[in-house]
Amino acid sequence: MAHVITDECVACGACEDTCPVGAIAMGANGIYVINPDECVDCGACKDGCPVGAIHD
Repeated sequence: MAHVITDECVACGACEDTCPVGAIAMGANGIYVINPDECVDCGACKDGCPVGAIHD
């Protein structure tokens, strides 16, 4: 199951830079989103998020 970015996201872009498969992009609502079809569930984004907005 792909990780999820919550509304705690501050749109800093740290997660996008850490994703090894490019599964993260800015969403229409002003926060980043993870494409579940591309996510390999490695957890790099979760570790890279400075505000803890990414959950399993």
